Amino acid sequence: MAARIRKGDTVVVITGTDKGRRGEVLSVMPKDDRAVVQGVRIAKRHTKPTGMGQPGGIIEREASIHLSNLMLIDPKSEKPTKVGFRMLDGGKKVRVARVTGDVIES
Repeated sequence: MAARIRKGDTVVVITGTDKGRRGEVLSVMPKDDRAVVQGVRIAKRHTKPTGMGQPGGIIEREASIHLSNLMLIDPKSEKPTKVGFRMLDGGKKVRVARVTGDVIES
């Protein structure tokens, strides 16, 4: 199955507590249909010190968010868009922005 959202894409959150926030995709977990987006869904994690030089405390980091709550930002129009697929003449499958019809470079 081809991925509609990939690492490095800029996305916007379309629902939930972080609705309207934009960020870059740091990682994608296709088996779980989840992604980690920079600056979105910040969770606090309480950690113990582990060894020398590793302080304990409360660390803020991004938690994963379901892919259905994300929408890709079209690089040319800077607006959210659905993602489609098209086969090029050479037989290569590429992602296409549904709004503009332009090929999305990955």
